[in-house]
Amino acid sequence: MDQTVENQAMAPKSAPMMSESEKNAIIGGVLLSMLLAALDQTIVAPALPTIAGALGHAEYLPWIVTGYLLTATAMAPLYGKISDVYGRRPVIYAAILVFLLGSLVSALAPNMLVLVIGRAIQGAGGGGLFALAQTVIGDLVPPRERARYAAWIAGTWAVASVAGPLLGGVFAEHLHWSLIFWINLPIGFLAMAIINNPLKKLPVAAKNHRIDGLGAVLLVIATTLLLLALSWGGSAYPWFSREILGLVGCSVVFWAFFALRLLKAAEPLISLEVLGNPIVLAGTLSMFLLQAANIGASVYLPVYLQSVVGLSVSESGTAMLGLLLGTVAGATFSGRTIPRFVHYKRIAMIGVGLAIVCIGVLSAIAEHASLLEVEILTTLIGLGSGTTFPVATVSVQNAVDRAHLGVATGVLTFLRTLGGALGVAMLGAVALGYGLPLSSEGSHTHIHQASALPFVMIFVAAGATLILALITLALMPEKELRGHDEQIAPALAE
Repeated sequence: MDQTVENQAMAPKSAPMMSESEKNAIIGGVLLSMLLAALDQTIVAPALPTIAGALGHAEYLPWIVTGYLLTATAMAPLYGKISDVYGRRPVIYAAILVFLLGSLVSALAPNMLVLVIGRAIQGAGGGGLFALAQTVIGDLVPPRERARYAAWIAGTWAVASVAGPLLGGVFAEHLHWSLIFWINLPIGFLAMAIINNPLKKLPVAAKNHRIDGLGAVLLVIATTLLLLALSWGGSAYPWFSREILGLVGCSVVFWAFFALRLLKAAEPLISLEVLGNPIVLAGTLSMFLLQAANIGASVYLPVYLQSVVGLSVSESGTAMLGLLLGTVAGATFSGRTIPRFVHYKRIAMIGVGLAIVCIGVLSAIAEHASLLEVEILTTLIGLGSGTTFPVATVSVQNAVDRAHLGVATGVLTFLRTLGGALGVAMLGAVALGYGLPLSSEGSHTHIHQASALPFVMIFVAAGATLILALITLALMPEKELRGHDEQIAPALAE
């Protein structure tokens, strides 16, 4: 009883009434800001050869991608905590402005070093936009109805995945490569204008709290070292080289320091109550494993389509639409279906089960599969795996109160991104181990042999990772989704 009174005392005061049009304006604005960050993960690749020709130092081209990935991944959990303390509006404004500053630096870059710095600044803002968009939606919509907005998020990623490479290629070939960064400025300012007034009505969930600066620094260093090892392993240096082992070892040390800081700090960067919550733990881990399988497989699927199925580069890109549209359809179906089921996690379990079966079939017929068979199977893989995104997001957000919403969403975003990076590295190691020699020139990958065996093993490894994700989902407890009639939620799920 005393705990309930304490939780109610800590709950935020009621926010001013907000109309549906204001809610839709906020959601549209934050999704537009998320589009900024998503677009900049896809629009740059087609322009890399042109950028190398204009600025020189082509050997540093990978850092245009890596610099963004490092800072975006490392900063995601920090934005969640900061927004819990200071409110969503100033923090999302700060994230957009940091992203636009990085865009400006990148567009005006006179050399490759300045461009890489600009991309790192972009990532520092972009990492916040991913986490904050989902957090703001969590503020506005109760968990029982929140899943249907996952389709909007999936649609945002779909637009970025299709429009990014198209715009990047057109700008680089027919106009000027810097337009891939200039285009962010009007989109960013439009997003800020849309959300300016209605976002003022969102309450600050946790006041009189402070940010653990030391914990934040340890987290950023540990994450950066790990991502550097994953980015350089197997490409710049052999996996068991002194450099990679040193990076991994140093990362482990800083992760240990960060864990110790969580235990000792008066107010840790990530609440131990949140980390110890079984729903948060299982939900974030399942998303980590799912992204490791999905992103890793999607990176090597075009390579398979070119070297085994016999498609051209452009044809293989078009053939990826099945996987992409299947993922969006799966997320849309799951989001609309979740409110109708008490045991809503079964939707994701059935979906992941379907993806496992399909990727198993693909691995079995990889050597002689037709394009139609690959398209059907990859579409079904996307459809099945897409069901997990709404389930994991809503489960994690439903497991915590408003005061911890930003932190929980930030951790989910962080592990989702880190899982993708780890999956690419893991399946890359499998590919090299089974004789698929790759050499990178700009953004293009050249295949030197057409054996299907490396791809069979890649699909098998991705399927095994999906099995682990399914097991994690099965172990995740379920908590009844809150609705509009439950304004004050328990602090954390039991």
